[in-house]
Amino acid sequence: GRHFTPAIHEGKSFFGLEQQFRLEKDDAIYGFGQHQDGVLNYRGEQVNFFQNNTEVAVPFMVSVKNYGVLWDNYSLTRAGDLRDYKQLSALQLTTATGRSSSNSNSDQSQPGQSQPGQTDPAGTGWLNATYYNDKDKPEVFLTRAESAINMEWLGDYQKQMPAGFNGSKGKVVWEGSIANDLNGAHKFRFVFGGYLKVWVDGKLQFDRWRESWNPAPSLISIDMKKGEKVPVKIEWIPEGNESYLSVKWLDPVPAEAKDLFGFSSEAGQQVDYYFIHGKSMDEVISGYRTLTGKAHIMPKWSMGFWQSRERYKTQQELMDVVKEFRERKIPLDNIVLDWSYWKENAWGSQEFDEERFPSPDAMIDSLHDLYNTKIMISVWPKFYEGIKTYNQFDQKGWLYKRNIADRQRDWIGKGYTSTFYDAFNDSARKGFWNLIHDKIYTKGIDAWWMDASEPDILSNVDPQKRKLQMAGVANGAAAEFINAYPLQNAKGIYEGQRSADPNRRVFLLTRSGFAGSQRYAAAIWSGDIGATWHDLKMQIPAGINFSMSGIPYWTMDIGGFVVERKYKEQFGKAQNASAQNELEEEWRELNTRWFQFGAFVPLFRSHGQFPFREIYNIAPEDHAAYKSMLYYNKLRYRLLPYIYSLAGKTYHEDYTMMRGLVMDFPKDTAVQNINDQYMFGPSLMINPVYLPKQTEREVYLPGAQGWYDLYSG
Repeated sequence: GRHFTPAIHEGKSFFGLEQQFRLEKDDAIYGFGQHQDGVLNYRGEQVNFFQNNTEVAVPFMVSVKNYGVLWDNYSLTRAGDLRDYKQLSALQLTTATGRSSSNSNSDQSQPGQSQPGQTDPAGTGWLNATYYNDKDKPEVFLTRAESAINMEWLGDYQKQMPAGFNGSKGKVVWEGSIANDLNGAHKFRFVFGGYLKVWVDGKLQFDRWRESWNPAPSLISIDMKKGEKVPVKIEWIPEGNESYLSVKWLDPVPAEAKDLFGFSSEAGQQVDYYFIHGKSMDEVISGYRTLTGKAHIMPKWSMGFWQSRERYKTQQELMDVVKEFRERKIPLDNIVLDWSYWKENAWGSQEFDEERFPSPDAMIDSLHDLYNTKIMISVWPKFYEGIKTYNQFDQKGWLYKRNIADRQRDWIGKGYTSTFYDAFNDSARKGFWNLIHDKIYTKGIDAWWMDASEPDILSNVDPQKRKLQMAGVANGAAAEFINAYPLQNAKGIYEGQRSADPNRRVFLLTRSGFAGSQRYAAAIWSGDIGATWHDLKMQIPAGINFSMSGIPYWTMDIGGFVVERKYKEQFGKAQNASAQNELEEEWRELNTRWFQFGAFVPLFRSHGQFPFREIYNIAPEDHAAYKSMLYYNKLRYRLLPYIYSLAGKTYHEDYTMMRGLVMDFPKDTAVQNINDQYMFGPSLMINPVYLPKQTEREVYLPGAQGWYDLYSG
């Protein structure tokens, strides 16, 4: 079960590494960081470690058998089922005769090209792909044979989409049948932006949306019998001319491999892992923290409510929100200032735009002294080419330069070329801390929001591109250390603040992390998730598994970050009062349910794009949604002695606040795959409501525990 494959990265010699273990029949596996596919128990599953927006790589697993394995490798890694997901072309694909085709353009490798006016030929080896330039009209732009849907990374869309297709208004439909010679459950993994519907054998499997620039994963399993043709239909509305859709599949696990569980890493010098054993899963996580660092006690204020939005554009906007909270007597501990408080062309200067933030020092003093409110500020490891700080870092060799050489522009205004600093360089880390210390910390900032810490030099690039962007890291090849950037980035700020102000607790919120992030007082949030019921549901197992990865402080954007056009563009603009009321009620219900869930995770934080997320902007104060959110906000504060005690236990006893049910009921096999309930500390079973118009739900209560209802007694 152990293999070494010689490899070369940036002219240096490494090995590709693989180690497999055999699990006991009744074992169940958890942890591995944060992922958005809804998986709780990773037995028989696959997880890939590549830091990306909404995906956090932590190569630590914990078993219901009270052991753990910390895989000590920072490179691109796969765990669990190590087999490669395959393209659709590896299945037997068939189509039936159908519509008239309006154009040709088949896959070059496939037979059966259609000519204008002909009927699509039936055949084996492809699906019929039909393109419409207007999703609301029946006119076909083009049909052609396609055997793969492979647009997972930036630039893939342009390679696969036909010339002249209007991705901003159009849609694509793939139809046909799939078959295979293997009986059993076939797993299909979708990565998509825009709207995606999937039918299998005529039944709708899912209907989901994600912002076109910010793809999300979805998994389905299809039971197939040898040789049986299963009809499939995939309908995609990309909502943009640079969007994402990938469909890959994995055949059933062979009988001889059903108990295997492995790790495979791209680059290293040795197979290196730690085995940890204990009397409980808590003891195993304690062993993990013995190896990687204690989890600090976060400041008490951080356990209260945080308000944020993308973004407060001016000093006045931010102060008005805090003033409104205080006047309405809505509890609030922390206001968050997101990105772009600098001048448009000065990203990385760490200087406030004086026109929009004329007196940041006075603003912060007022927040502290007048409103008793903390302020967290967003800092990115990003620098625009040519500004003063860029030149200073560049002269010292502290910057990654490939993105500059590629002349890659970002999405701000006219677009600006930029890059990130090398967090693996000790001097660069100290230089970055000195920059934010002198420009921001001295003004009285309370906490740091470290965005894009994957590092997201350019969004949605494939792993190979990311390695090219990071080539020449200070301590070796990018391939060897690619997943450790967020750990090093946090280290620099933590050590910097502790050296400057040793009697003050550090608080870092970062979009990515790694094994050991907890020792740098880092909390992780789940990235730019969507404002949908499905995304709400996915946060439950994402938060549970992340917490069981040994890093106890986790949070999410209550309400979801990216917003569907129907909310973003039509809020307050619907054509009639009835439609507007329905739209508003949808939005209020989603935000209320999310807020209720958010009150029972380690950090309680509302954030997202327009519509604004302050509860008084979601609903009027006589509305049930407003009343419910206010109730749960106040309940959070009533529970603060309990919650802060849990924070103490995380340090003194290596405790975990957000707990998979297996941690407290390990002998009850029924809980091993329950991914929508969890314990919040030793006393509270949390059962979020995550479906629209749902007024009751099933809850599993392990026996002989003396359960009672918190609200009724």
